[in-house]
Formats: sequence, structure tokens, C-alpha cells
Amino acid sequence: MRRVVVTGLGMVSPLACGVEETWKRLISGENAANTITRFNADNFATNYACEIPFGDGSNGTFNPSDWMEPKERRKVDDFILYGMAAADMAVADSGWSPKEEEDFF
Repeated sequence: MRRVVVTGLGMVSPLACGVEETWKRLISGENAANTITRFNADNFATNYACEIPFGDGSNGTFNPSDWMEPKERRKVDDFILYGMAAADMAVADSGWSPKEEEDFF
């Protein structure tokens, strides 16, 4: 077994999608809590949460189509997609660019 170190960062958070935008919003003191929009929360004690900001991928929003085809996306929960996107960003940030399939393992 060989050791592997990926020296890159990737982030999908309620503040933003991407390390730089998330960090900028974090240090400026922005709050990600807002009214729940992804489901009807009328029967819950609160209707506030920190949701991932969906959009077209600009201004820190998360565009699922940037990371996975819609047909494939229906097969996974959102948290899987967030993890895959963050991992992909981390690998890209590290500068590692595998040339052949064998380099992935």
C-alpha cells in the first residue's frame, strides 16, 4: 500500500461553493442561515436552516450540472454530489493532473 497526499482544498458549504468565495464570506461575517426553501417546513419548530445555495454556478452558487449529468444525479443523494464536487475541486487545487487511468489509483 502506498501513501497518498492531496494538497488541495475543495469546499461546498452553505456560505458558497468554492474555497475562495466561502472564505471571503466567512471572514466578512456573512450568515448562511435563511428560510428553508427546499421543502415545506411549516410543521417544524423552525423554518430556518443553512442550505447549499443552488444556482447557475456564478457568485458562489452550486450548479449540480457542473459536476454530474442530470441523468446520473437522480441516482445519488445531494450529499454525495457535494462530496464529489468538493473532492474534484481539491484535486484540481492540488495541481495533480493524472495522465492515464492507472494514475488515479
